[in-house]
Amino acid sequence: METRMRNRNAITLLLAVGTVLVVATTVLRAQGSLLQRAKTVFVPLPKVIASPDNPITPEKTRLGKMLFYDTRISIDGTVSCFKCHWVNLYATDGLPRAIGNNYKLNPRNAPTVFNAAGQVSQHWIGNRTSVEDQAKQALIGPPSYGLASYDDAAKRLQAISGYRPLFEQAFPGEKDPVNANNFAKAVAAWERTLVTPARFDDFLKGDTQALSGAGQTGLTAFIETGCAGCHGGAYVGGRIYAKFGLRQPYANLTHSKEVDVGRFAVTNKEKDRYVFKVPMLRNVEMTSPYFHDGSVPELANAVKIMAQLQLGVTLDDDRTASLVTFLKSLTGQIPDDALEVPVLPPED
Repeated sequence: METRMRNRNAITLLLAVGTVLVVATTVLRAQGSLLQRAKTVFVPLPKVIASPDNPITPEKTRLGKMLFYDTRISIDGTVSCFKCHWVNLYATDGLPRAIGNNYKLNPRNAPTVFNAAGQVSQHWIGNRTSVEDQAKQALIGPPSYGLASYDDAAKRLQAISGYRPLFEQAFPGEKDPVNANNFAKAVAAWERTLVTPARFDDFLKGDTQALSGAGQTGLTAFIETGCAGCHGGAYVGGRIYAKFGLRQPYANLTHSKEVDVGRFAVTNKEKDRYVFKVPMLRNVEMTSPYFHDGSVPELANAVKIMAQLQLGVTLDDDRTASLVTFLKSLTGQIPDDALEVPVLPPED
């Protein structure tokens, strides 16, 4: 009797272990399958976002970081890149629309500059070709630095004597390196180092445990709902332009009081009316409010609106929560250097 009981217990134990192994194997296969599926849509972030036209050097990034913070170059002494891109707010300002010199309201929400250099263009309507172009044009942008000309910008930089040796180190061999072009190159070089790797990158590199079960469910929903059709690649967006409101006008579901014509303002082509650059979703959890007009403060609401406007899909609360859980896995680590405020050079 005792022998039969021991045999039964042993068989029961073996069956239980076998069941656990089958379940574990099934889970691992599912994780591996999801990883392979994700790799067809996404790639991990690079360490830096390099440009052959603007090589990144320590001297250039050191100078660029200082210029990013310096308000003395602007028309009223209050504007710097940092004013609209607070590093501790994940390089945004938390406002629906940014406020520039003399309290001028910018036309659109200020997007993050973290990971921004890898996008197809800059600004919501793509009227800046690169971070270099964006930094330079900001100097003469009426609601930004507000300067009259690039010569005016150069004179203001040259008036701060402490900058000359820093520009000479960053741009060796140039006769007069203190100018607007080099301002833009230095700022952009620093911005090209502002890359924020996240748990999702670890997952894409093969660590399937980097995403929780809920996060993996959310990733599956992100792909199957159709979100990844526009929000793919290393930056989970930022690669293409798309009409905002494919299924119905976006003003129907947002709190927008004004209808923005989008890239039509740049190209004057009817096909570009209401077309915007598809934003990156890197750090989206931390960069509220959402959309070009900053009209939606809650991420879950923004997800529901996007699904309805762009895909014609009405999300229930569970699927929305699942998608938000995945999106939170895109919140990355701010580079340590970015969190240290630089000492700016003296004027005398």
